[in-house]
Amino acid sequence: MTTSYIKFGLIFCALFILSPSIAQSDFTGYLQPQISVNHKVSPLYTTNFSVSNRTYFYKEDALQLQTRQVDFAHFSDLKIATNKSIALGIQYRFRAPFEKERENELRITEQYNYKFKPNNIRYGLRTRIEQRISPSLTTHRFRGRLAADVPLKGEKLDIGEPYLIFSTESLLNLARTKKPSYDQRFSSQIGYKLNSNTKLQVGLEYRLEDYNKQVAQVFFLNSTLVFTL
Repeated sequence: MTTSYIKFGLIFCALFILSPSIAQSDFTGYLQPQISVNHKVSPLYTTNFSVSNRTYFYKEDALQLQTRQVDFAHFSDLKIATNKSIALGIQYRFRAPFEKERENELRITEQYNYKFKPNNIRYGLRTRIEQRISPSLTTHRFRGRLAADVPLKGEKLDIGEPYLIFSTESLLNLARTKKPSYDQRFSSQIGYKLNSNTKLQVGLEYRLEDYNKQVAQVFFLNSTLVFTL
């Protein structure tokens, strides 16, 4: 368990080492809390509902607290094999009420997920295709993510025990009136199984956005409360 905590600490530090000084004008920091509810309708069909809030804590070379957006999302997940699933998602982002020059967005997502567990570490490969629809622009986004999670005590996660989640994701954004852009994301989280139906996860995420053009650095402090019905 000690070794796992050390690894988590190293990755925590790496996220800061990878990013240049926070004082740069291309750096933005966010707080992003989320509540997520999962419901297993049948052995093959699962639904998820979530609400999240994104708030600036660092913007334009200054510390500040300003709400950027609120998101409501739903996913319907169909299990097609023991370790494979497909899903369809819909999300609505309220941004115009918080930033007048911005627009609200409707997002539709098609997803394929594959999981495997050769040892006590579980790996996941996820592919997503998204249509991000706003009044002035439609963007098509292609996403590929590799994730791993591992319990910190033993080989199975029990109530009252912590676990770690690591992931990296590559993104391609395409729009008719814009040049293609690429993003890369790195995240690490530590979770805690509070009871048989509830988990709490907190962690860090570092993003390189539009790195093929003028790169922007984005840092997230994330927290998620997950309920399973």
